[in-house]
Amino acid sequence: MNLLKQSAFALSIGLLSGYSFAADGMALAQKNNCLACHSVDTKIVGPSYKDVALKYKGNAGALNMLMAKVKNGGGGVWGSMPMPPNPQINPEDMKTIVSWVLKQK
Repeated sequence: MNLLKQSAFALSIGLLSGYSFAADGMALAQKNNCLACHSVDTKIVGPSYKDVALKYKGNAGALNMLMAKVKNGGGGVWGSMPMPPNPQINPEDMKTIVSWVLKQK
């Protein structure tokens, strides 16, 4: 395979894997009822995912901190409404969801 074809192939795989990651994040958020209180770009009960991503942009500890908040619940950061704990979410699914949230623009 020549260099041009290899580059196009690598780009295609990268785009497809990015699409899969985004689709997986949204699907898992829907499956775990996250969208009952959150949306991608509008505040509902909790903040929008875009607002969360903006708030934690560049924060190296955001993934682990937000995973702990999803699992254990939390409050006080976005107003008076606390987020209930969600210990039933599989840790790998939770990581996919939170990683996806943090990539919103």
